[in-house]
Amino acid sequence: MDLILWRHAEAEDGTLDRGRKLTSKGARQAARMARWLEPRLPRTVRVISSPAKRCLQTASALTDKFQEVGEIGVGASAASVLEAAGWPDAKGAVLVVGHQPTLGQVAAWLLAGEELEWSVKKGGVWWFSTRIREGGGQVVLRGVMNPDLA
Repeated sequence: MDLILWRHAEAEDGTLDRGRKLTSKGARQAARMARWLEPRLPRTVRVISSPAKRCLQTASALTDKFQEVGEIGVGASAASVLEAAGWPDAKGAVLVVGHQPTLGQVAAWLLAGEELEWSVKKGGVWWFSTRIREGGGQVVLRGVMNPDLA
């Protein structure tokens, strides 16, 4: 299974957290990352997004075929994200568009076995895979990409 974590791009400040929209810089970040992702993603990738406006706009830069999943919204746990994605047993690839600190906690859990406070840059992507080696499962970090490098 491939699990791709994509943090929403830069968003407006505001008190109504769920309704915050991408800034013009954020829209450019999302478009840049979408252009980087498109040729690399498998054709059958499943895209799930937090229902927050900024996540929906980030996902929309890539595709209009995504699913809003409340369980991965603002304040979600790393376990909720992994469960919604079906990690590690889902077939194919799942791309999760979500938030900090949750996505950093997911990345830390996958690589270090703990929910540490790692940071995923706004608009950034962390791509993980599972594989079987020496009779056991392993997590592989396939890549990290940020909008300023894409």
